[in-house]
Amino acid sequence: MSKDTLTITDNRTGKTYEVPITHGTIKALDLRQIKTDAEDFGLMSYDPAFTNTASTKSNITFIDGDKGILRYRGYPIEQLAERSNYLETAYLLLYGDLPTQEQLAAWEHEVQIHTLLHSNIEQLIHTFRYDAHPMSIFISAVASLATLYPEARQVTDLDKRHLQIVRAVAKVATIAAFTARHNQGFPFNYPDDGLSYVGNFLKMMFKMTETHYQPNPVLERALNVLFILHADHELNCGTNAMRVIGSSQADPYSALAGASAALYGPLHGNANEEVLRMLAEIGDIKNVPAFIDKVKRREALLMGFGHRVYKNYDPRARIIKKIADEVFEVTGRNRLIDIALELERIALSDDFFISRKLYPNVDFYSGIIYQAMKMPMAMFTVLFAIPRTAGWISHWLELLCDSEQKISRPRQIYLGPECRDYVPVEERQEREKVGCW
Repeated sequence: MSKDTLTITDNRTGKTYEVPITHGTIKALDLRQIKTDAEDFGLMSYDPAFTNTASTKSNITFIDGDKGILRYRGYPIEQLAERSNYLETAYLLLYGDLPTQEQLAAWEHEVQIHTLLHSNIEQLIHTFRYDAHPMSIFISAVASLATLYPEARQVTDLDKRHLQIVRAVAKVATIAAFTARHNQGFPFNYPDDGLSYVGNFLKMMFKMTETHYQPNPVLERALNVLFILHADHELNCGTNAMRVIGSSQADPYSALAGASAALYGPLHGNANEEVLRMLAEIGDIKNVPAFIDKVKRREALLMGFGHRVYKNYDPRARIIKKIADEVFEVTGRNRLIDIALELERIALSDDFFISRKLYPNVDFYSGIIYQAMKMPMAMFTVLFAIPRTAGWISHWLELLCDSEQKISRPRQIYLGPECRDYVPVEERQEREKVGCW
């Protein structure tokens, strides 16, 4: 009769251990009983970058990378993208289920009345150079919210915690829009509670001299979809950073700033910028075959293909591809889309890419749409951070409510020198520097 256990024989000692298996995992601490003698610390697992380590149990996002499945709280991303809007999806992520009509109206009202920024944050944004990267400004402004709302440190107070959630979701959009306006040298457009969350963001971004600004409904809907698709994606680098910082019971704004800083890294959040640079470099459909050959010879990188999780077509990329034509009907066709489509066509029919499971991901088309909507390229990662705020905070909440979670403290394998005696400076000899110098 089969048992949900793992039997381990330690060939160093000949001892055998039986370890329980739960949800397809074993507890890392169960390995600590495996020792060579009483002085031994016990066995640890070694997993750089946590590629095969589950650090939490979560009810938020499900991904099956082999089948190309993405669900928020059990709801397929395709249904949410077609029928929901960003604030409704944010509510789902944060509170566990889709809101009733009354709950949604109350949630939307709460968010809208908190979109205004304190003048101190406006002044902070103005202190940056006109050419400062928007993500640097965004991270600084988000972190500074903690100075305005010191009660945010009371993370176990339910009412205060809820207020910070609302504030964070509301204010990141305003911070982002003000950052873009500052970079362009334009005055700030203040929030308008007569518009939707996304419509309001578009107004704060793009209103110029119009007496009345009304966002184009097609572009508003497209940005809603993009925000939904970027709202959460399980335990990626930024979300893990949010959880690690949050595990110390830091205020949510500090944790959000840390998650945003992780997103700012070029390996995490700016892939759609790199896609646009790649497409611009290709320049013309006729140059696509030659570029493909360069990729095969490892002389060029194919940006926007492949994913750490997905070994199938990223479901988010399929959705974005569908809304691209709707956007182009309003903005005019982005010339890069034809290059992208040809690149995808060739790559998906080539065994070199098929065998490596390199399929388009969410970044392959999102940058083209953002560019068509006249979003500055430097703002692309900020546009990622706005909706991901809901996902980050959802994981932060789940962490706080999980009795098994403690302050994050990974172990290390120490390989440095043994105990050494201090040598006076005049007696020291020059040595090679350690590390990646």
